[in-house]
Amino acid sequence: MAVSDHRLQEAIDTLKDSGVRITPQRHAVLEYLLNAMTHPTADDIYKALESKFPNMSVATVYNNLRVFKDIGLVRELTYGDSSSRFDCNTTEHYHAICESCGKIVDFHYPSLNEVESLAEQVTGFTVSHHRMEVYGTCSQCKLNAAH
Repeated sequence: MAVSDHRLQEAIDTLKDSGVRITPQRHAVLEYLLNAMTHPTADDIYKALESKFPNMSVATVYNNLRVFKDIGLVRELTYGDSSSRFDCNTTEHYHAICESCGKIVDFHYPSLNEVESLAEQVTGFTVSHHRMEVYGTCSQCKLNAAH
């Protein structure tokens, strides 16, 4: 299931507009991220692309992800001590996380902006953003546990 060429082209245009050179590695990392429904780690991306780019290092993947993050193309998701995962879906959404296998699934819910304004009123903070995570057991792990 390939990502629409339109989304990839939009992302490439965003890179160009930001003055970022489009190297074959950058193109591949971006395409992989746009296709990934799993919120991959940098290591996942590296492993998936190493046969295509034998000279690419994990550091190259990290550097490219940092560039993408800086211009707003990807989000870095940090949960506990595990490796950061990367999400190319920058629309407002939340995450459900399996406590067994670590799978992260997107779900959409009307943005909880009222929580931010309440937090500002109660704490005096200027709130920049929030994130919400819901934890549980995914259907595959439930199935595995039943056997």
